[in-house]
Amino acid sequence: MSVLNETLPKAAEAYEHMTDVVLREDNFLDPKTKELIAIVAGVLVRCQPCIDIHLPRAYEVGCTREEITEALAVAMCISAGAQIAWTKI
Repeated sequence: MSVLNETLPKAAEAYEHMTDVVLREDNFLDPKTKELIAIVAGVLVRCQPCIDIHLPRAYEVGCTREEITEALAVAMCISAGAQIAWTKI
C-alpha cells in the first residue's frame, strides 16, 4: 500500500474506507463469515499478505481450524469445477 499511499493518496484512503465499511462494520454478514470469505479469496487470488492478515483475524473472531479448512475445501471445489467447465475435451 505504500506506493499507493505515496502516488494516489486519495485512492488509498478510499480503499481503506471501503475495507473498514465492508470488513469491520456490522452489516449483514457476521465477522466469522467475512474472515472465511477473506481467507478463501486471498487463496484464490494468491495473495499471501491477505492470508497473513486474515488468518489470525479469523481465529480472533472464533473461526476454528476445521471451519477454515472446510471453507478452503469449498473454494477448491469451485476452482476445480471452473477448470473442468473450461475443458471441452
